Amino acid sequence: MTSASRGVWGIRKRLRLGLGSSFFDAFLVASLLSRQVIFRMLRPSLQTGLRISRLKTRLPVSLSRNIGHAVILPDEPFIFGVSHITPRSVPQHISRPHYAGGSPTVPEDVDGKVRLGGDAERRLRAAATLARDVREFAGTLVKPLVTTDEIDAAVHEYIISRSAYPSPLRYSGFPKSCCTSVNNVLAHGIPTDRPLERGDMVCIDVTVFLDGYHGDTAQTFLVGDVDEPGKELAKITNEALEAGIAACGPGRHFSEIGKAIEGLISGTRFSISPHFTGHGIGTEFHRKPWIYHEGNDEPEIMRPGHCFTIEPCIVDSQTPTCWIFPDGWTASTEDCARSAQAEHMVLITENGHEVLTR
Repeated sequence: MTSASRGVWGIRKRLRLGLGSSFFDAFLVASLLSRQVIFRMLRPSLQTGLRISRLKTRLPVSLSRNIGHAVILPDEPFIFGVSHITPRSVPQHISRPHYAGGSPTVPEDVDGKVRLGGDAERRLRAAATLARDVREFAGTLVKPLVTTDEIDAAVHEYIISRSAYPSPLRYSGFPKSCCTSVNNVLAHGIPTDRPLERGDMVCIDVTVFLDGYHGDTAQTFLVGDVDEPGKELAKITNEALEAGIAACGPGRHFSEIGKAIEGLISGTRFSISPHFTGHGIGTEFHRKPWIYHEGNDEPEIMRPGHCFTIEPCIVDSQTPTCWIFPDGWTASTEDCARSAQAEHMVLITENGHEVLTR
């Protein structure tokens, strides 16, 4: 699960939501659930070739080009926030992260590193392995007519059956147990009762809390027959992740990750979302170091014991900016182009790196 922009959920990150874009006639800045959320109101104009994913929505969209995929938009009437969504229950015997109302967790690795060769590394690896297993299980559920809420329910049951806690649940008020981001949704999509359609692309982002440690991973899955541009988007997203991973090693700058990803994407029809970063992970869900997926000048250096996620969001257009749904979480591409995301946890070792969620 990506960490959000600086000023959103208190996570240190850059915030560039493209204010002043001619694509929108107006915007509203509102404080929602203790976060500053920017809502963009779309205006009617060219709608040729646009399929709205829900017939009951009447939110008008202005587009500069035809779109051949279902566009995910908020339902009308708008409901602000997520207080109307009932979170799933977790058995009392399962250990919870501090933000879920359980006993506070005091991180052993406040410097962003985990001690190699000991119990901390063992528990971190176990959480990462479970996250990988959950991701693979979730992928088997992706079929036409299955709703993302049904996927969330199955993922929830899978996680708690392993005596683990679904980390997204109640994180800053998030109401579900995983994130499901469909088509134009960049990240943090809230599972809903919308059935998946043939041709959809859905990123399932899962995180588990097991024995005091978080494991986090994501993958974009194709629903039925997806067109060639969609397949190309999924392919280059995986390649971007691998390019970032290849830049990892002790003594290397964290900035090399973003430069490697940008080097791959530059000159293509795709762009990199600037809104979401990878993050350190361990006893805390999100913490330093923050991993930028674009070229940057961050001075920090990778050291043995650093564990973090790399999770680029790639957009199938040259407009990587986004807008936030009234729920305060769901981030859509500004021009409703499709996006894809892939995520792994990387551990820096004495001699190189290891991907914990493969």
